[in-house]
Amino acid sequence: MAHEILEAHEELGGAVLVGIRRRGTHLAARLAARIAEIAGQEVPVGTLDITLYRDDLRSRSDYPELVRTEIPVAMDGALVILVDDVLYTGRSVRAALEGLMALGRPARIELAVLVDRGHRELPIRADYVGKNVPTRPTETIRVRFTEDGEAEDAVCLMALPGEAHGCEEGAGG
Repeated sequence: MAHEILEAHEELGGAVLVGIRRRGTHLAARLAARIAEIAGQEVPVGTLDITLYRDDLRSRSDYPELVRTEIPVAMDGALVILVDDVLYTGRSVRAALEGLMALGRPARIELAVLVDRGHRELPIRADYVGKNVPTRPTETIRVRFTEDGEAEDAVCLMALPGEAHGCEEGAGG
């Protein structure tokens, strides 16, 4: 994905990678490190908390846990590469777009996701995709990162409710 981003942009000056909190943040940091390794370009990394912008806020909790949004550059005129772990219905991305626009007016927003599993409810498409994994509505994708205390990184396809398809301990994907 880092190579694709670099192919699309000769120069990443004025760009920022913004991860949707939680696992999107880990992926954004990894992409920034890989871009620096490949091209020697440092790209700032930010974190976006979308809690207040979600359309299911009322059904989730009366008192949502808020975590700080931290973006180290001004949004106005920036190239923002929004990063998330899994793209499914598009609702998290919609909430993230609303959150970004509340912070300023970027010149352009692109989307990078590790896994695109389909089943969109909104007209949203990723610009950069690590892997397309067609799923059934009765399945879910779980992404594990060592940054969250996991023993190893893994992308797991799981049946609902809880019947594993390869996410047993030690089974990466």
